[in-house]
Amino acid sequence: MQQSSITPSGSASGADTSRHLIPAGATLREAFQRLNALSGGTMTLFVTDGEGHLIGSLTDGDMRRAIIASASLADPVDGVCRRPCMSVAPGDDRYQRVRQARGKGIQLLPVTDAHGRVTSLLDLRTLRTSLPLDAVLMAGGKGERLRPLTLDCPKPLLPVGGRPIIDYNIEELRANGIKNIYVTVNYLKERIIEHFRGTGVTCVEEPRRLGTMGSLAYVEGLTADNLVVMNSDLLTSLDFEQMYLRHIESGAMLTMAAIPYTVSVPFAIVRHEGRRITGLTEKPTYNYYANAGVYMMRREATRLITKGDYLDAPDFVEQLIARGDKVEYFPIDGTWVDIGSPDDYRYADELMGGTLGRRRNK
Repeated sequence: MQQSSITPSGSASGADTSRHLIPAGATLREAFQRLNALSGGTMTLFVTDGEGHLIGSLTDGDMRRAIIASASLADPVDGVCRRPCMSVAPGDDRYQRVRQARGKGIQLLPVTDAHGRVTSLLDLRTLRTSLPLDAVLMAGGKGERLRPLTLDCPKPLLPVGGRPIIDYNIEELRANGIKNIYVTVNYLKERIIEHFRGTGVTCVEEPRRLGTMGSLAYVEGLTADNLVVMNSDLLTSLDFEQMYLRHIESGAMLTMAAIPYTVSVPFAIVRHEGRRITGLTEKPTYNYYANAGVYMMRREATRLITKGDYLDAPDFVEQLIARGDKVEYFPIDGTWVDIGSPDDYRYADELMGGTLGRRRNK
């Protein structure tokens, strides 16, 4: 087993920190020039002292109001900026800080070190939340039902709408503020490892096929109290934040995402006691919830997994239930596509604006 740690190639925040910082001694004229250069993006500056400590925030509106109140373009921004400004410091609950900032309409949220120096910016235009979760995506399967497409391409890298399937899930996790992301690999693993080189994603090599949960025993470096485990070959509009809140509020050891599944029987179903018919139900419809392949669980649950043993998710869930642990489900209200067959693949591609579905309809 090998765990390949890959160095991030850029900031996950999506904002160039240096462009948004201005020294306290800069003039309002210089600040206007800096803001003009940010046109088309988030037009907010953060004022820092000579050592990079955060002093306050500055917007076009702040400066215009100061000038109306008789300030000069030659005045320093130190006397005009809004202070204190909201930020995320070490030890803060990042999830709650991001929620508060979004509630105030803030688009850029500075992150500071223990000394109050700005280290990065969170771009809340693309970052919807900051969930305190680690993530593990399972990408070791052979995708046999999609052959011959998967003979020389691992299923997670098959293009859907012009992009690999797995990339949609990585993007969604990052939009929810999840930074510590692992991908477990086995079949054609070199292709997946190379795909994620330089992206900040950590690939974990299974020594052999170990099942959805069995490979978790080889993931090293989990830091969050809870993690999300999911199949890498599905597309879903699952609300990860709402699922997380439900998982925490319920106190469950594991919460499973579930998709509504309806079975309609086209016949009259016999109700009976022994061989005696007690009635008929004409063309009944039965509603169920099916496992959607996404799980949130406490990190402590991973200690129950024996390294080297094969363990699929249903068996693991049954083990937790047998132990008396609380296991809940969270219904998906929206899109969910399990790309398991050629028809599913064509549908997913069409859904994401690809060409396979259009070819099928010609």
